Amino acid sequence: MSDIKDIKLAPSGRQKIEWVKHYMPVLKSIEEEYAPAKPLEGVNMVVCIHLEAKTAYMAQVMQACGANVAVCASNPLSTQDDVVAALVEGGVEAFAIYGETDAQYEKHIELALQTKPQLIIDDGGDVVATLHNKFPELLSGVWGASEETTTGVLRLKAMERAGELKIPMIPVNDAQCKYLFDNRYGTGQSVWDGIMRTTNLIIAGKRVVVAGYGWCGKGVAKRAAALGAKVIVTEVDHIKAVEALMDGYDVMKMDDAAALGDIFVTVTGCEDVVTGRHFDKMKDGVLLSNAGHFDCEVNVAQLREKSVDVVPMRKNVEGYVQADGRILNVIGGGRLVNLAAGDGHPAEIMDMSFALQFLAQKYIADNHENMQPGLMDLPHEIDYSVAVRKLRAMGGDVDVLTDEQRKYLYGE
Repeated sequence: MSDIKDIKLAPSGRQKIEWVKHYMPVLKSIEEEYAPAKPLEGVNMVVCIHLEAKTAYMAQVMQACGANVAVCASNPLSTQDDVVAALVEGGVEAFAIYGETDAQYEKHIELALQTKPQLIIDDGGDVVATLHNKFPELLSGVWGASEETTTGVLRLKAMERAGELKIPMIPVNDAQCKYLFDNRYGTGQSVWDGIMRTTNLIIAGKRVVVAGYGWCGKGVAKRAAALGAKVIVTEVDHIKAVEALMDGYDVMKMDDAAALGDIFVTVTGCEDVVTGRHFDKMKDGVLLSNAGHFDCEVNVAQLREKSVDVVPMRKNVEGYVQADGRILNVIGGGRLVNLAAGDGHPAEIMDMSFALQFLAQKYIADNHENMQPGLMDLPHEIDYSVAVRKLRAMGGDVDVLTDEQRKYLYGE
């Protein structure tokens, strides 16, 4: 039933999965602890996250714990066909092909949902939205779902406010072991991995404009500065803007930054962050990239309309030729640059995020009969347990409060 590029690509995919396993000790420890008892035995699960090696290993851990796993892509340009083939070879159903059209992307989500999942892992909210809008008859059979990314959480909050969210949801993105590490260190490194690998250009000495100073933006800005760039931050939140200033960056409106930047990275979760009036001011040869979940932050459609030609510059780079001869370069079609033009977050980072996802899914499976529709935080003890496992794997240790210290601090 799977719909993939070519099952013959599986050997390469297996090699990639085996590589990341060595660098995901937390998820490995969870597999070793829970797989023998099969806590997800017979449970149908849909996983919609970027389909590369780290995600594949998480899907295999779910499968080892007894789940019937179906996967689909959360982004048409982040799928690695060989990894998907390796999953299918191992018994996972998959509906994803690199570069699939929007229609194929939507169809693949629908096919995944037709497996009648009791558990869902979503990244960006498309599966949950499709479930509610096109398959309401399946809602009663869904125990709950967890969401991986900031954009998806924002969509879920909007659904909840409107009274439209009909299943229990855990926003894993809001767990400390997710956003403090995945969003900051993962995005910070993988964005520049993607940009540098794709362009083969130096970052030092350039002006980098980072749109958005949430945890992802903080990571992108910090790594840009470490590479020698002069960083400009644009924001709509005065508190975050003050923070960026105190972190040593220039802060200004995008209208002003547009004429100064050499490299632009949007990471806001909002649409039309870089648009027509900004393109008019940009230098010849600028690099435009997006690290937000959806490809709406840089308005590439509007840029295309303003251009007299679009030419391929390098793999994953298109040059939009303006009437005055300037060329504005878009990386990865304006989609997630760290995945469309790279391999995504480092394995050591996704080790924590996917451990959280597994434990969130197990929590839902164990407690769904007492859970109500709507958002609920991942229990703190689960979040903290991942930090304990990770620190142990990294060879660190912590002090332990004495009874007297606990009494002093907490009155215990």
